[in-house]
Amino acid sequence: MRQVLLRIPADHPCVEGHFPGNPIVPGAVLLDEVLAMIERELGRPATAWTVVVARFSRAVRPGEPLQLNFDANDAGGVRFECSLGEQSVLSGRAHPTRGEPN
Repeated sequence: MRQVLLRIPADHPCVEGHFPGNPIVPGAVLLDEVLAMIERELGRPATAWTVVVARFSRAVRPGEPLQLNFDANDAGGVRFECSLGEQSVLSGRAHPTRGEPN
């Protein structure tokens, strides 16, 4: 199991309109950042992912320090969990889509 710190910065472009005065990170942005961090940590090029399952269990505010834990299998698939302290905010599984990378 690999562990890495992940933080969506307060000045991320998604935050401005989501939601003014009460910003949260959209789930799609959080999932994208998680997969991009996994790619960087594994030293892989950007990949088109097929997300098998993604469970969002708590809203994330910009700047919150998230702990990303993940395992990669031999076929390139990953199982991941992103948490804030002891509380899970996102968990799931994904595998590389066969074909051309993004």
